[in-house]
Amino acid sequence: MSSSSRWFLPIIGAALFVLACSAQQREQQSNAASASPSSPVSSTDGNGAAALTANIPLSTLSDVPLSGGTTRLDYQGLDSENGRLYIAHLGSDLMTVFDVNKQTIIGDVKDLKRVHGVLAVPELHRVYASATGSNELAVIDDSKLQVIARAPAGDYPDGVAYANKANKIYVSDLHGKTDTVIDAKTNQVVTTIALGGGAGNTQYDSVSEHIFVTVHGQNELAEIDPNKDQVIGRYPLPGCRGSHGLNIDSEHRLAFVACEENAKLAVFDLEAKKMTAIQSVGADPDVLAFDKGFSRLYVSAESGVISIFDERGKSLVKIGEGFFAANAHSVAVDQRTHRVYFPLQNVGGKPVLRIAVPSDKQL
Repeated sequence: MSSSSRWFLPIIGAALFVLACSAQQREQQSNAASASPSSPVSSTDGNGAAALTANIPLSTLSDVPLSGGTTRLDYQGLDSENGRLYIAHLGSDLMTVFDVNKQTIIGDVKDLKRVHGVLAVPELHRVYASATGSNELAVIDDSKLQVIARAPAGDYPDGVAYANKANKIYVSDLHGKTDTVIDAKTNQVVTTIALGGGAGNTQYDSVSEHIFVTVHGQNELAEIDPNKDQVIGRYPLPGCRGSHGLNIDSEHRLAFVACEENAKLAVFDLEAKKMTAIQSVGADPDVLAFDKGFSRLYVSAESGVISIFDERGKSLVKIGEGFFAANAHSVAVDQRTHRVYFPLQNVGGKPVLRIAVPSDKQL
């Protein structure tokens, strides 16, 4: 053996040993990462499409098959007191009633053309549903599950709110750029309130006893006094494009606005009457739901991304965000059980109601 060979062979051996150790280390790191609960986990939806779920503190309990076809679903109305969830199945012209206590379907209310907004008002034993296909508000008896009255509600009625002291229903009129006011006793139109832009969602603030509406195009929040049925305030939402979804935490004097055109969430102080923060969310955010007991806000988006925030003082802290399911743009939360409901239009070739619970909370 030559002198150069005696030096060369030990060097080759050392190099091979280093490579083997590096490969083993990479394998151990990869295994540790896949076992970590905070790392993204690859999953598959009912259509066989690979999905990536990352850092969403939600555990799915079940998928309950829904009536109708694999068509668009929209808003939900949850009556925690009586254990009922009302789900707008827009593409199938019906509203499904789900028993949240027994976790079963009670029945459907049909002939609701392009049903959008749904609001349960237990004290009146009524459910209100906006139908854009017929441009009306349907009044439904919650015991018989039958439509007992219909009232004209402008051009493309959407969100629905109830001002209990004034005993009036307020309906967002997107194309007509107004809020339609309906007397809850007579089911007759009282007036329309001009907003200067398309009405997004409409919500009632139980502390001020006023109605708030997001206004498309103007990117502002409008405040209505139900005693006068007049706009008494218009508040700009800088950095928010396409203000649409709205949810109000009356107790802590905060409103949350989903900005559908630029994937933002605006935080509005109802006392200071100004926007205080803006957060990023999933593309095309739509419906918001607030869990009062956990001070937790859910933001659902057309993109299927769910953003979850915890309310801390007057601010929001994002605790999770990621793809949840295709078209998961509607969300509702049961204040008693903290269960979270997502109606999904196509999972394995059928519409389902996906039921989840927070995975980071003691229930």
